[in-house]
Amino acid sequence: MTSITTSRVHDLPGPLRPRAWLTRTLVDRILSGLPVRALYPDGTVRGAGGPDDPALRIVRPAAFFDRLGHNPKIGLGEAYMAGDWTVAEGTDLGELLTPFAARVTTLLPGPLTSLRRLVDQRIPGRLRNTLSGARSNVQAHYDLSNDLFAGFLDPTMSYSCAVFGGSPPYDAQSLEDAQRRKIDRILDLAGVTQGTRLLEIGTGWGALAIAAARRGAHVTGVTLSGEQLALAERRVAGAGLGDRVELRLQDYRALRGRYDAIVSVEMIEAVGAEYWPTYFGTLDRLLAPGGRIALQAILMDHDRMLATRNSFSWIQKYIFPGGLIPSRRAIEESLASTGLRIVADDRFGPHYAETLRRWRRRFDEQWPRIRTLGFDENFRRMWELYLAYSEAGFASGCLDVGQLQLARSAR
Repeated sequence: MTSITTSRVHDLPGPLRPRAWLTRTLVDRILSGLPVRALYPDGTVRGAGGPDDPALRIVRPAAFFDRLGHNPKIGLGEAYMAGDWTVAEGTDLGELLTPFAARVTTLLPGPLTSLRRLVDQRIPGRLRNTLSGARSNVQAHYDLSNDLFAGFLDPTMSYSCAVFGGSPPYDAQSLEDAQRRKIDRILDLAGVTQGTRLLEIGTGWGALAIAAARRGAHVTGVTLSGEQLALAERRVAGAGLGDRVELRLQDYRALRGRYDAIVSVEMIEAVGAEYWPTYFGTLDRLLAPGGRIALQAILMDHDRMLATRNSFSWIQKYIFPGGLIPSRRAIEESLASTGLRIVADDRFGPHYAETLRRWRRRFDEQWPRIRTLGFDENFRRMWELYLAYSEAGFASGCLDVGQLQLARSAR
């Protein structure tokens, strides 16, 4: 049984504690500038939203504001997991969170931003992506259960942003087709053809390795997830491509050899800022002369990345330990000590909002079956919030995603 617990804070009759009272005052002020409504148990309504705008219900105010007051970056998510707040009837969680994501850098009044350091927690040292730490961090998420991921992903088992064709709306397009389009585009970007020696860092459940092998490439794929490796190997064997694909449980830092092309899809987010120079130095060392690298990376604004890189967030505590989303500038700075440079950058952030929307909808539909795997209601709310929170980041433009092509600079 997989059970994620949060400490319970009970609502008691009477006035809020001083910290919780101050937090409520600040939250009400923030809500006054957002097109949402907050509904309190006593009938009080806060926020600038109208009847048709998203609404949240604060179920247990004392518990909600106590959690939020002690650590806003973690308390809000834990309060949702515990049921201290939820969405009002008729409101979608992703739509509710999008206005907050769109204004994430301006939610706090200017004079109060300097107070964040008083409530921010530093990232625990155990989450550093050392050789042992990186494996533990990856396994904490990806080794939960292959059946869990199969419950909400498409048949390719692709756990990264799809690329839909044409312009929105995308409703008539299948997620599987969009994922295959993404895979083909990044293989094209890396120049993968017959005979290519391809390295994939973060091979997932094998969909890209299989597609590359079908092009005639010889593929080496590495992952730190034992669960992923076992299923990917079965899928490769089932496709009859075992002679063209070698999959390993191996850290990227331990790789040796030279490859004509290197592909990595949304793995850099798990590297950690401390190891970005090591990561790109490794890519430089492994790339054969004339080769190309194609990365798919989630990206954020550089200043926001700098402001958040050292503080412990709900996502890091419960979803992606050791993770940090880079900025393009951070990538460029990490490349400065290598012979590599970015030669192409194709962005498609809105496609991730749609991808996450599909995953969340499927997760909700499949929850009765997923629950039988041993996951509890607390876990359901945690993953519901994770998927909706991420969707809101891309829908608002707060986050972006792109395929970057790297090549060696001219000497």
